[in-house]
Amino acid sequence: MSHPHPELGPPPKLPEGGLRVTPLGGLGEIGRNMTVFEYGGRLLIVDCGVLFPEEEQPGIDLILPDFSSIRDRLDDVDGIVLTHGHEDHIGGVPYLLREKPDIPLIGSKLTLALIEAKLQEHRIRPYTLEVAEGDRERLGPFDCEFIAVNHSIPDALAVAIRTPAGMAVHTGDFKMDQLPLDRRLTDLPAFARLGEEGIDLLLVDSTNAEVPGFVPPERDISGVLRQVFAGAQKRIIVASFASHVHRIQQILDAAHEYGRRVAFVGRSMVRNMGIARDLGYLRIPAGLVVDVKTLDDLPDDEVVLVCTGSQGEPMAALSRMANRDHQIRIVQGDTVILASSLIPGNENAVYRVINGLTRWGANVVHKGNARVHVSGHASAGELLYFYNICKPRNLMPVHGEWRHLRANAELGALTGVPKNHIVIAEDGVVVDLVDGAAKIVGKVQAGYVYVDGLSVGDVTETSLKDRRILGDEGIISVFVVVDSTTGKVVSGPQIQARGSGIDDAAFSAVIPKIEEAIGKSASDGVVEPHQLQQLVRRTMGKWVSDTYRRRPMILPVVVEV
Repeated sequence: MSHPHPELGPPPKLPEGGLRVTPLGGLGEIGRNMTVFEYGGRLLIVDCGVLFPEEEQPGIDLILPDFSSIRDRLDDVDGIVLTHGHEDHIGGVPYLLREKPDIPLIGSKLTLALIEAKLQEHRIRPYTLEVAEGDRERLGPFDCEFIAVNHSIPDALAVAIRTPAGMAVHTGDFKMDQLPLDRRLTDLPAFARLGEEGIDLLLVDSTNAEVPGFVPPERDISGVLRQVFAGAQKRIIVASFASHVHRIQQILDAAHEYGRRVAFVGRSMVRNMGIARDLGYLRIPAGLVVDVKTLDDLPDDEVVLVCTGSQGEPMAALSRMANRDHQIRIVQGDTVILASSLIPGNENAVYRVINGLTRWGANVVHKGNARVHVSGHASAGELLYFYNICKPRNLMPVHGEWRHLRANAELGALTGVPKNHIVIAEDGVVVDLVDGAAKIVGKVQAGYVYVDGLSVGDVTETSLKDRRILGDEGIISVFVVVDSTTGKVVSGPQIQARGSGIDDAAFSAVIPKIEEAIGKSASDGVVEPHQLQQLVRRTMGKWVSDTYRRRPMILPVVVEV
């Protein structure tokens, strides 16, 4: 198995007749999925998603793929194929289309409806091409065939990309639910046909590669939901992804069965469920769904709220309910259902929300104590089955952290894919398919691009380090006025602290040290304000470290008079 090395440099020119594959997100992480295919000087992009920030990225709203390696080649892009409508696959599209709004978007009916609604908020009107399973479309030199796959959102598609260099197949996110609610199966006969034709490079979802066996059917959840509904005495509040149409359908069915009304809470939930209903993907009995404003007129045991926040997102409805920062107040006897999995990295945030809800008296039902979620990603048993059908000549695991990618590679090797034909890459690593063999040839820039409010890319790792210091250690400002001629202290030092945990009275011990350091510096002829600021920072920092074993941000200000 080949894998990236730190010494990788920029890739060479793509050999004539070769196919280049460059993942710009989604490898080594869960989210930010984006893969660029290149043939004959033309580019095809599959997915363009976002990654959600973790605790060590304070103030960040979203994390985007790095477009820098293709920014000067956007005129060469023949289209963006969107495999399905989840945020980690479509959330970055508005930011890419800001740079070139006329790049065509190709996807299924629901996927395009979801991204068009998102783009409307960005005032972008895209050019779209709707496709369905079984369709074939030529996008420049890329002959694309679309295959139905089952996932936790309707209308998901895999794509087979034929070029003179060979055929690459990208599964997108998929599983093999044999009893899907919409009766839309992963099209195994189509994958078998592609396997017989010859799949030169297979890019496969790795999320559940470490999980043995097969994913349980989505419909297994219905029985558990009915039990919860039957036992609930007051309101039921369900938190789910705003795109999980199948899960919401089961909630609606259970609510209808037990005589409850449903209200959607949260802008994305209201928007997405409206789209799903209008397109026929969500079946809602007449009178079942009501406006959240009318809930006060209904008894608690006739109410179901469906909201966002299943991942503990700070500004989502459920987190705000847990913090008593929402118009809907959790009371003793409410039932809260977290109908989703835990995305790696979100565990602390989710358990914080669960604890907050429990504190106010809610009965919290989650994956840890009831089967209220099944995964949308194929487990190891399904992947083995899939490899035996597809018989790929080269394999490239995608969509997963390192442990998932490596586990997926091992499964491929077990089914007979030669180990020297299995490529374990990471974001930015360039893979060329030439003469039937896939190999790593270089690396391009593929770092995190942070979205902070209206700012895109302005926040750097250094900025985040400063934010973490401020959050963890606080800030101490030191204001000193010095004589411009002699360099001696005229006024101050005045010291103020915020969040440092140090009492202001304690700073009387360090003031003589700062005065002494500045006096010595003046006698040595060093009177330039910038140099004095560095001296104050070092003196103050050493005293705080020696006295309190802390490292707050020191902000020295030296003014000449």
